[in-house]
Amino acid sequence: MISNFSIIQGGMGVAVSGWPLARAVSMTGQLGVVAGTALSTVVSRRLQLGDLDGHLRRAFQHFPIAEVAARVLSRYFVPGGKAKNAPFKLSGMPNLHFSKNLLNLTVLANFAEVFLAREGHKGVVGLNLLEKIQFPTLASLYGAMLAGVDYVLMGAGIPRTIPGALDRLARGERAELKIDVAGALPGEEFTTSFDPATFFDGKPPQLKRPGFIAIVSSATLATTLARKSNGAVHGFVIEGPSAGGHNAPPRGTLQLSPAGEPVYGPRDQPELEKFRALGLPFWLAGSYGRPGMLEKALQLGAAGIQAGTPFAFSRESGIAPELKERAIHLSREGKAGVFTDPFASPTGFPLKVAQIEGTLSDKTLYQNRKRICDLGYLRRAYRRPDGTIGYRCPSEPVDDYVRKGGSVEETVNRKCVCNGLTATIGLGQIQADGDEELALVTAGEDLSLIDDFLKPGEDAYTAAEVVERLLVRQQA
Repeated sequence: MISNFSIIQGGMGVAVSGWPLARAVSMTGQLGVVAGTALSTVVSRRLQLGDLDGHLRRAFQHFPIAEVAARVLSRYFVPGGKAKNAPFKLSGMPNLHFSKNLLNLTVLANFAEVFLAREGHKGVVGLNLLEKIQFPTLASLYGAMLAGVDYVLMGAGIPRTIPGALDRLARGERAELKIDVAGALPGEEFTTSFDPATFFDGKPPQLKRPGFIAIVSSATLATTLARKSNGAVHGFVIEGPSAGGHNAPPRGTLQLSPAGEPVYGPRDQPELEKFRALGLPFWLAGSYGRPGMLEKALQLGAAGIQAGTPFAFSRESGIAPELKERAIHLSREGKAGVFTDPFASPTGFPLKVAQIEGTLSDKTLYQNRKRICDLGYLRRAYRRPDGTIGYRCPSEPVDDYVRKGGSVEETVNRKCVCNGLTATIGLGQIQADGDEELALVTAGEDLSLIDDFLKPGEDAYTAAEVVERLLVRQQA
């Protein structure tokens, strides 16, 4: 099942690894990956900005249900784009029972992103999803599969039932996904589902079943997925604690360094001999996005590496140009820094935040932001006393969270990752008070080295240039 690629481009942030980046990497013969996180918001906002290059509308023309594409266009497309100071129309928050509008948008958005990434070449394309974001998962998978996605990559949890869902969706059958619900009673289960036949209002097509690559940090989790998943697992990405974005928490009791970062120890290092024993290919991630590290990974028995940070600041990435310029300048000056924040993310996973002026990495700017939860991708479901389901997020207004049964302690230093990541790609919301949401830029510890990818006299670099440098067998 696995194609002959040695580099996996990380599926980063909200549309940081969008279709232009994934396409550019795929055209080099490596695995380009689109981030499926919050694509319903990304696509709806791009439509509201007028889809000036026409890419989304071109992709929509290839969607197999023309009526769905037409309804989404009618709802969100603004010819010429909305006024600069006008807020974006919200697309609705995902939950156990999607509205038909949000379901259509989610399927179509994932289809369009993968379609555009695959357009005009024969390379392979993957879709990256977070297990922690459960509500849109099945609709996202189906939309990507309609566009012929080659691989699905998933981490930030235990995605044991995703392989089986891929099998069922490929056959056009109804798929279910168990949802984590805080306070659920013993034996009580809550599920979300997606039925291709209902979506097509008739017989759905048979689709290619994409390969499944799990993103893990331990051999124990990999062994569980390899042996107990309800469908085929085709490989693993092994992320070390220096990898960008969300990191697995340290094993054992959380200890913080004097700077306030989680302390990782020997128990957090992957046991590669156990991965090799599984007999499935694996790629090493976390400070492997440097020239010469591919050769090291191959010597350790890996099929290759996953690299994120150098791609995240390439020309084709979705990060706003001014933020890329600032990051590259900091790297050149030897001042680029990343803080592994143990509390920023409402998921409870540590989050690596790039320290860039004018973003939410600035404590004062974070404290001055008015809390709001209007995107809701990282909300957690909880059981109310009457048995119904509610939703809460540690990053929402504190009084709201406490009213819903959460504790004040869980809200301390939490950042709105949904709005921050959306602002990072230039799609920040204009809130009711007129303030525009600020960016939250995530990156790996290799942020300090991204200037190494610049050619003499250049201020930017391309994804193809990153691939070229990473394929160098010996470090200069």
